[in-house]
Amino acid sequence: MKWIASTANQELQVFIDAVPSILIGLDSDTRIVRWNMKATSVFGLSGDEVIGKELADCGIQWFHPNLLEESRGWCSDKSSERSDLQFEVNGKTRLLGLTITKVHTADLAFTTLLIGSDVTDRRAQEGQVRQAQKLESVGQLAAGIAHEINTPTQYIGDNVRFLKDAFEDLCSLLASHQKLLQAAKDRTLSSEMIQEATALADRVDSGYLLEEIPKAIEQSLEGVSRVAALVGAMKEFSHPDTKEKVPVDLNHAINSTIIVSRNEWKYVADLVTDFDATLTPVACLAGEFNQVILNLIVNASHAIADVIKNGGSERGTIKVQTRNYPEWAEIRIQDSGTGIPKEYRSRIFDPFFTTKEIGKGTGQGLAITRSVIVDKHGGSIHFETEEGKGTTFIVRLPKDGKSIAEMAVAA
Repeated sequence: MKWIASTANQELQVFIDAVPSILIGLDSDTRIVRWNMKATSVFGLSGDEVIGKELADCGIQWFHPNLLEESRGWCSDKSSERSDLQFEVNGKTRLLGLTITKVHTADLAFTTLLIGSDVTDRRAQEGQVRQAQKLESVGQLAAGIAHEINTPTQYIGDNVRFLKDAFEDLCSLLASHQKLLQAAKDRTLSSEMIQEATALADRVDSGYLLEEIPKAIEQSLEGVSRVAALVGAMKEFSHPDTKEKVPVDLNHAINSTIIVSRNEWKYVADLVTDFDATLTPVACLAGEFNQVILNLIVNASHAIADVIKNGGSERGTIKVQTRNYPEWAEIRIQDSGTGIPKEYRSRIFDPFFTTKEIGKGTGQGLAITRSVIVDKHGGSIHFETEEGKGTTFIVRLPKDGKSIAEMAVAA
């Protein structure tokens, strides 16, 4: 019987070694009892070196000090996933993606199966795609941002030139009045001097200047404020990408993106906001969240532009709304555009799928949006749509680190 059991065990190991993914079996004490050839290839450790040890203390250099406690939780929790676990091999940092699956077959030597792969190269490629998509968005926004800056800059320049001329006229008028005052003091004031001063006053039109100079100053200050607001919004929007999530004021971040993208929507739609003032900061990747909001606003403006192009109303409406819920923050972006046809709805988040004309879209925007919200933030994104009426995208971001999917399973 021992020989039969040993043969079965060997056959099981052969099957495990043949699997092209990392397979690691843990017993009820979270010790390694199975270790396939792919795991040996990725981690550089043989089965003989790791069997009987805990995953957190088997010779792999992990960058997660709480991995021991976390891995013990894997053996008690339901099936789950763990993304981007950092470890080091040959002096290089790598990323591991794991699916943790409970095994209930009594005669197997393990109770938890870890199925994984080295996702370092995949993450690098995803990063390159996201960067390319971000550069594409920046390229699309560049002309609009330049226009948004140019308009207030122009009237600031016009007002400054007016103030320059006005100052020269007022200086002439002041010099004339000083001359009259001195002549009066010296008792040498003549009718010719009075006529000359009167003619200068008529030419300068001091009443007009006193009325228009405050307006020019006010307009210039307003223009400076607009430029400053746009520059500030650009800085917020281009928040450097970080690997760690930080608390973000979503209302403020969304408003900055709205300002930056104004030239995309202002000609086709009125954009209204309904921000929940009770919404507290949510931990997220700020730069990538901004990119998500930009994608959804640009898509909304394009959908409305298509309605106008086909003879619809002159302007549409984009409504951006935030809501504060106990376990998540919700963002809704609603448009009065064309709506999504039924035949396209199941593919809307597929990479490279687009209904836009050639040169107007790569089909990466919504795919990356879903990846950022679901994979990187544990959130969710879905839409409500009606052809001819418009579409609303609903984004939810978890607050306490537990993913929306986990909340749904728990419920």
